[in-house]
Amino acid sequence: MSETGEHAENAPRPNARPRRRLSAKLLWLTILFVMIAEVLIFVPSVANFRITWLEQRLNTAAAASVLITADTATELPQEVQDDVLMAIGAQTIALRMDDQSRLLVVSGMPEAIDQHVDVVRFTPVEAIRDAFATLFFGGDQTLRVTGPVGESGGRIEMVMPDDYLRAAMLTYARNVAILSLLISLITATLVFLAINRIMIRPIEKMTASMLRFAADPSDPGAVIEPENRSDELGLAERELAGMQSQLQSTLRSQKRLADLGLAVSKINHDMRNILASAQLISDRLAETRDPAVQRFAPKLVRAIDRAAAYTSDVVSYGKAQEKEPARRRVRLGQVIGDVEELLGLEPGDPIQFSASIPDDLEIDADPEQLFRVTMNLCRNAVQAMRGDDDPATVKRVSVSAVRMGTTTIISIEDTGPGLPPKAREHLFAPFAGAARQGGTGLGLAIAHELVTAHGGTLELRNDRAVGTHFEIRLPDAPVNISERGRTMAAETPTTARDRA
Repeated sequence: MSETGEHAENAPRPNARPRRRLSAKLLWLTILFVMIAEVLIFVPSVANFRITWLEQRLNTAAAASVLITADTATELPQEVQDDVLMAIGAQTIALRMDDQSRLLVVSGMPEAIDQHVDVVRFTPVEAIRDAFATLFFGGDQTLRVTGPVGESGGRIEMVMPDDYLRAAMLTYARNVAILSLLISLITATLVFLAINRIMIRPIEKMTASMLRFAADPSDPGAVIEPENRSDELGLAERELAGMQSQLQSTLRSQKRLADLGLAVSKINHDMRNILASAQLISDRLAETRDPAVQRFAPKLVRAIDRAAAYTSDVVSYGKAQEKEPARRRVRLGQVIGDVEELLGLEPGDPIQFSASIPDDLEIDADPEQLFRVTMNLCRNAVQAMRGDDDPATVKRVSVSAVRMGTTTIISIEDTGPGLPPKAREHLFAPFAGAARQGGTGLGLAIAHELVTAHGGTLELRNDRAVGTHFEIRLPDAPVNISERGRTMAAETPTTARDRA
């Protein structure tokens, strides 16, 4: 492991404090929200408790009034009246029947009535307002409570202090508060456990994977293992795993490119010295009078010159750029002829090479870069067919070209085994689009880059059941009309006449 990787691994990883963790926030928020819900439930329930408590006292008073009015000739003793009043908690009880009022029992008349309560006729807002007034400001007030007596049409009226009512309401509020707290804790715990299992753990798992991947992206174990889930978190885990795997693959490719660039830079220095010596020898061979040497010497010189030029520019691919094409009018047939000669196909070779190019076909391109493009494609075709030892198999590389308007279409076809699916998927990607074992895929990548620099396209056609068919479309260089207009405008009449 490199020093940078060790430093990243030993570096302290960010970790949230216990209070600031998502799980802790979720727990406290759940308790808070449940308590708020309980408070919202408590507000109407305490108002309802107050009305219900008063209704029970009125029902008890109504039952006592039946006993009192059963025999009008008999008057209840004071002790019985006091027992009735104490059981109800009232100071006076009055009954109204048929527009007649009768004071049933009385222990004393209050000086003033602080609040009038009708247990039937009230609004929810009034009930809540009066309930909280009793809770916070009651205890020493006098209430006048009225309500119906069954279905008889009569009404019962009762005057009583609110101290017993307030004590009962406080007890009820305390019980509700304790019960609400227990419900909040139980609900929060259940919700927390459920959400922690469903959401928090996967999020913590993804967070840990991202931190580990950030510390050492080359570690295969840093790629998250997605769970078999169909929800959004499962989708996020699968997308994260795909992104991490793709990034690792990209980093491996970049590392191989960097290593390749370093190796080529080291080799390039010594290779140029060797090619310089070969150039001196080729120059001496060119002076030999032997006809065979005179025939092959120019080709050898051109090959060595190309090799020397490549050694000067070979690192350019490692820099992810090629030189701008120096476009000229080029005879395509001559370029394809050079390609055929350098493929090393002897007359008795089982692999045939055929070129169908008009003699007068000219193309607007960089001759050296055009040679590299066609050479890479033809050499790949030859190498693909070298592995087939069956003498009955037709092995042929065909190059044809046609001009359509300002575009030249070059077709390079072969009768080989074709490209495997992996090579088709990463056709022009270096180190990923190799079509044979041990290949690098750099040939197609370089050819694609050079054709694109010319403003053209390199495409694998799927119109062949056997073999491969690459099509190159190279347009002529566009004419800069504005620049031409400025040049003509700058000419004097004399200069234009002389040029004409």
